[in-house]
Amino acid sequence: MTIDVYLSIFTLMFFSLGINLLALKTRIPYTVLLVIGGSLLIPLSKVKLFSFVTSFQLTPESLFFVFLPILIFESAYNIKIRNIMENKFAISMLAIVGLLISTFLIGFIGHWCFGLLGYDVPLLVTLLFGAIISATDPVAVLSLFKEYGAPHRLTLIFEGESLFNDGTAFAVFLVFLGIIQHGFHGTETILEGVFSFSTMILGGGFFGLFMGLLFSKLIEWVKGNEHLEITLTLLVAHFTFLLTEVLSEKLIIYDHPIHLSSIIATLTSSIVLGNFGRYKMSPGVEEYMEKFWSYFAFLANSLVFILMGLLFASLSISIHVAIFPIMLTIVLVAVARAISIYLSIGMANLNKSEEDIPMSWQHLLSWGSLRGAIAVVMVMLIPNDLSLPNWNYDFSIKEFITAITIGSIYFTLLIKATTIGKVIRWLKIDALFPHEEIGFYKSQALIYQTLKAKTLQLSEHKDINPEQYQTLTSKYHTLYQKVCQQCQDQNKDPSHVAESMILIYTLAVQKSELKEIFRRDEINESIYKRNLSILETQSERVEQDRPQLESLNTYFDNWINKLDRFIHRILFLPDNLHESQEQYLYYRTQYKLIDKVLKELESIKRSPLIEIFDDPHALQNATKIYQALKDKTIQQMKHELLSNKDLLDDLNEQSATALLNITKTDTLKELHENEIISNKLFILLKKEIDSI
Repeated sequence: MTIDVYLSIFTLMFFSLGINLLALKTRIPYTVLLVIGGSLLIPLSKVKLFSFVTSFQLTPESLFFVFLPILIFESAYNIKIRNIMENKFAISMLAIVGLLISTFLIGFIGHWCFGLLGYDVPLLVTLLFGAIISATDPVAVLSLFKEYGAPHRLTLIFEGESLFNDGTAFAVFLVFLGIIQHGFHGTETILEGVFSFSTMILGGGFFGLFMGLLFSKLIEWVKGNEHLEITLTLLVAHFTFLLTEVLSEKLIIYDHPIHLSSIIATLTSSIVLGNFGRYKMSPGVEEYMEKFWSYFAFLANSLVFILMGLLFASLSISIHVAIFPIMLTIVLVAVARAISIYLSIGMANLNKSEEDIPMSWQHLLSWGSLRGAIAVVMVMLIPNDLSLPNWNYDFSIKEFITAITIGSIYFTLLIKATTIGKVIRWLKIDALFPHEEIGFYKSQALIYQTLKAKTLQLSEHKDINPEQYQTLTSKYHTLYQKVCQQCQDQNKDPSHVAESMILIYTLAVQKSELKEIFRRDEINESIYKRNLSILETQSERVEQDRPQLESLNTYFDNWINKLDRFIHRILFLPDNLHESQEQYLYYRTQYKLIDKVLKELESIKRSPLIEIFDDPHALQNATKIYQALKDKTIQQMKHELLSNKDLLDDLNEQSATALLNITKTDTLKELHENEIISNKLFILLKKEIDSI
C-alpha cells in the first residue's frame, strides 16, 4: 500500500469523527450523514491537494473478510440466548420465511414491472437483487429504536431478525449467483439449490457452535491472563469466518460440495461466546470487551458507509438511465417488505406459545427496515464479467444491480431513517407505562430538590449573593411544586405504581450484588447464570407492566440448566459441584441478594431516594415480601445443611478460601492504584501473597 492509501484511511477516519459530531448536533442519524459525506468526497478528490482521499477503496475481499466479521461479532456478542428463545418463532419467521417471501416477490414482480417499463431484465437478475436487498441492517435502526424509546421486546425481535436474515440472504444470494453462472437445469438445479441452502444454514450453525464452545473453553484455560483473553476474542470472529470459507472449498461428500455459511457460523460462535464465554473471562476483560468491540464496529461502519457513498458517486452507469429502475425498485422493495412482515408475523401470531406482536409493531418493522453493509458486501461479490445470453445493455449486470441496490439503500437511509422517530410517535409505540410516567416526574422532583440544596450550599460558601440565592431557590421551588402536581394528576393507582418502581430498583440492586458475588468466586457460572436469568426476566416483565412467570425456577431449569449440562458433556467437563452443594450455594446466594435488598430498603428511608419511593405502604409491603423470602431461604439452607453437613462444610471452606484470595488481591491492587506503594513494592508483594 502506498502512502496515499494510508493517508486516505486516516483522513476518512478523521472525517467520520467530524460527521459523528455533526450527527449529535443535528440529531440526523449518523449513518445517513456518512453516506452523504462519502458522496461529497468525489468532487473533493478532484482538487489536486485532496486527490488522495479516494485512494483507499472497498474491495470484495476487505469488505468480506475484514469488516463483515467485525460487524457480525459486535451485534451477536451482546444478544442474549434467553431473549432469542423467548421469541424464537417470531424471529425465525421473519429471518427465514419473511426474507424468502420478500426475495421472491421482488424477483417475480420486479421482472414483470421492468418489462412494462421496457427494460428486458432477466428473472434471475431480479431474484439475485431480491436476495441482496431483502436483508435488513440493524446498525442505524437499533440506535434509533433506543433513542425514541421503542419497547425492549420489539427492539430485540428486530435485532434477532437482522442478525439471522444476513446469513439467510447470503445463502439465497449464493444459490442464485450459482444458477446464473452455471445455468438452470430444471428440477436438478432446484434440488441442488435447496440442498445447498440447507447445508449452508445448518452446517454453518453447527460449525459456529463448535467454534464458540472451543473458544469459550480456551478463554477459561487462560483466565487471569488478560492479553491472551483479549487475543482469543479477537480471533474467534475472523478465525471462524475464514475457517468456514476454507471448509466450504474443501468439503466434498459423495462428489457433492458442501457449502457452509461463514456468516451463520460467525454469528453462532459470537452468540455462544457472548452467552457462555463472557462468564469465563476475567472481570476487567469482560467490561473492556464491550467498549473494545463497540469501537471496532463504529470504525468498520464508518468506513463502510463513507465508502458506500463513494461507490455510488463513482458508478459508471449513467444516472438518467438508472433513475427509473431505482425509483421502481424503491417502491417494489417497500411493498415487498410490508407484505413479508404482515404475512410472516401473521403466521407467528398463530403460534400461541409466544405473545402476539401488535399491529403497530408490524407497521414499524415494515417501515424501519434499513439496508446497509451486508447488501454492499453481496453486490461487490458479484463477478465483474457476470452476464446472461439475453443481456444486451452497455452496462454490466453488476453495474445495474449496484445502481439499484445503492439507490434503495439511499432511500432507506435518507427517508426511512429520518422519519422513524415520527412513525414511532404516530403509532404511540413510545408511550410510557404508568410507573415510567411517575418515575419521570418523581425523578424531576428529586433533581429540583437536589438543586435547591446545592443552591443553599453555594450561598453559604458565598459563591452567590442573597438576591441570586432567592431567585434560584424560588425558581427550583416553583418547578418542584409543578412536577409534584403533575405526578399527583397522573398517579391513578399509587400503590401499584410505587410497588413496580420499588421492584425494578430492588431487582437492579440484586443484579449488581450478584455480579460482585460472582467476581469474588463465591459461586460458579451455573448458579450465576441461573440467578441472573431470573432477575433479568423479572426486570423486563415489570418494566413492560407484564405479569410475572408463574414458576420461574421451573422455567429456567427446563432449558438453561439442561443446556449447561449438555455443553459440559460435549466438552467432557466434569461437574465441579455435587447436586446438594449446588442447591445450597443457590440458596445462599439468594439469601445474600435478599439481605442486600432489605438493607437498601431500610436505607431509602434516610436517603434522597425517599423523594421517589415516597409511598410508605408500598415500601412496607416490599420489605415484608423480602423478609418472608429471607425467612424461607434460611429454612431451605438449614434443610440442606442437615442433610449434607460434611459436604457443605467443605464447600464453605472452599468458598471462604476463594473469597480471602480475592480480598488480598483487591487490597494489593487498591494500594498500587492509589500510589500508596510503588510498582517495585507491588511486584514484590504480589509474589509474596501468591505464595501464601
